[in-house]
Amino acid sequence: MAGIKALISLSFGGAIGLMFLMLGCALPVYDKYWPLFLLFFYILSPIPYCISRRVVDDTDSASNACKELAIFLTTGIVISAFGLPIVFARAEVIAWGACALVLTGNVVIFATIMGFFLVFGSNDDFSWQQW
Repeated sequence: MAGIKALISLSFGGAIGLMFLMLGCALPVYDKYWPLFLLFFYILSPIPYCISRRVVDDTDSASNACKELAIFLTTGIVISAFGLPIVFARAEVIAWGACALVLTGNVVIFATIMGFFLVFGSNDDFSWQQW
């Protein structure tokens, strides 16, 4: 039953994060939809780690180059997702209030993605690999 509660809380977190992103785009004060490009970063961020988990054998306790590269690429994607709204706001493409809403959404979405891998990432009876 703990897995169902975790799944519901993760879906709630994802919905809240997307709500902040949409508020940063669709409020009549801001009315610019450029921050929706962050959806690509949300989709791309877990891909390197998922690929490295399929390729790498976890029996080795030492550091692995493939896993380190995946963490590096994921970190670059996450930092780019935080940098893009700031660049948009500095270039006056979006307002600073919209930037704040989008950055809040980023924090919530990436915390939800990290929580997903913490809850469902282990190879026990209740893991995401069953889906």
